[in-house]
Parts: sequence; structure tokens; C-alpha cells
Amino acid sequence: MAVFFYLQAFLNFKLINIKLMENQPTNQIQSNDPNRPMRPNNYLALAIISTILCCLPAGIVSIVYSTKVNTEFDRGNYDAAVSASKNAKTWGIVAVAIALFGWVIYLVIFGFAFLGALSGA
Repeated sequence: MAVFFYLQAFLNFKLINIKLMENQPTNQIQSNDPNRPMRPNNYLALAIISTILCCLPAGIVSIVYSTKVNTEFDRGNYDAAVSASKNAKTWGIVAVAIALFGWVIYLVIFGFAFLGALSGA
């Protein structure tokens, strides 16, 4: 139930943020340089969701790397931006994997306890 609440709140925030940003002037430097690569994905949504719902320490590392992506890209450090993007994605996936592993262990322990209680009754 809480997962749906967080997901709905996140989606509403994104929609409101998009509507507000449509009318705002952009402060980003626009470059007409054809050799400039595209901005890599920062995976900030994955980082935030994995922090809130999954594993706090790995999620925080993912947030740190995802915030470095835009900073490094704007500085012109394209390789560092791509590296930070890959690290943000990796740590977000690690956070989700740790949470899934934890839930499996939890269900196994309590499943055996439940079966033991049923067979002993």
C-alpha cells in the first residue's frame, strides 16, 4: 500500500514539475557545437526510489553519482559524466537487489517458522 502511495506522489511531483518548467526560461548554456555529445541519463528517479523503498546506503551513493552527471556534463567533462551515469545506475540496481535479497531471506525465515508452527500444532 505504501509503495503505491510513494509512486503516486512521485508521479504527481514529476507532472507538476514538468508543467512549472514549461513556462520558465532555461538557464542552461545552449551550445550549437555539433561535436558536443548528448547529456547522459542521470538515473535520479531510480536513485530516489531505491533510497526510499529499498536500501538506504546504496541509494544514497546512487543519488550522489546521479547529481554529478549534470555537473560534470556542464563543466565539459563528458567522460566523467558518462562514468557518473553508469555508477548511478549500478548503485541503484545494487540497492534494489539488496532489498529483493532481504525480502527473500525474510520470507524464507518466516515461511519456515510458519510451517514449523503448523506441523507442531
